[in-house]
Amino acid sequence: MFSTYILQSDLDGGYYYGYTEQDVASRLLEHNEGKSPYTKKFRPWKIVWYASFVTKKQAQDFEKYLKTPSGHAFSRKRFL
Repeated sequence: MFSTYILQSDLDGGYYYGYTEQDVASRLLEHNEGKSPYTKKFRPWKIVWYASFVTKKQAQDFEKYLKTPSGHAFSRKRFL
């Protein structure tokens, strides 16, 4: 299973856009345990949206899109 997800920091309300090949709940636990260098300083995190994809490329491409200015606007309008 390949997933793209959006997390929101309870600390500052910021968003993190990510991709994982593992279970999204397990990946969230890693973020909240400080195992991800970028997200550890903004803990705790909560999942606000995720989607599963058939292929790794689809999930990675959608994550890459969400990190663009138009992707940010799309996600805020549609998901958040």
